[in-house]
Amino acid sequence: MNNEKQIFQIPRGRAVFLDRDGVINRALERDGKPYPPTSLAEFEILPEVPAACAKLKAAGFLLIVATNQPDVGRGTLTREVVEKIHAHLTAKLPVDRVEVCYHPGKGLSDCDCRKPKPGMLRRAARELNIDLAQSWMVGDRWRDVDCGHAAGCRTVFIDRGYAEELKQPPDFSARNLAEAVDIILAHPEHL
Repeated sequence: MNNEKQIFQIPRGRAVFLDRDGVINRALERDGKPYPPTSLAEFEILPEVPAACAKLKAAGFLLIVATNQPDVGRGTLTREVVEKIHAHLTAKLPVDRVEVCYHPGKGLSDCDCRKPKPGMLRRAARELNIDLAQSWMVGDRWRDVDCGHAAGCRTVFIDRGYAEELKQPPDFSARNLAEAVDIILAHPEHL
């Protein structure tokens, strides 16, 4: 009789990482730049988002929000407000996890989690057994695209027409999350 223990490999999952502001909810724009809502009252989930998220869940993806919220680190927004927004978001959408970087950026912090660094995606991948090569990053800023590339994900850029240049080209571009989901589901080599 063989006394060796059998090791079973749990299959790795697939995820779609979603930026928050400008992808899930309406970003507040000033001078061509997007800003996060500063209260739950300002947080508005975009109309196409619930159905788009449902399609991704039906296709077997984990949905993970990955968001920089540097205003908390800068002292201009409280963590309590951000957590209320995320509680509302997770109550309304089939999101599996919210990853947040609260560090201030602008040279005031050196962390591995602030996009464009891939720390939030890698942490979620480790803890949830996600195959990053079979996953996607969807965002509306250059930091999201660069983060997705750094993590080894495919990227979809939602072009909101901000006064900001991309640093790397995304794999695909879309006008909103519904179009991004159609792109993701049209590429079965990554399903």
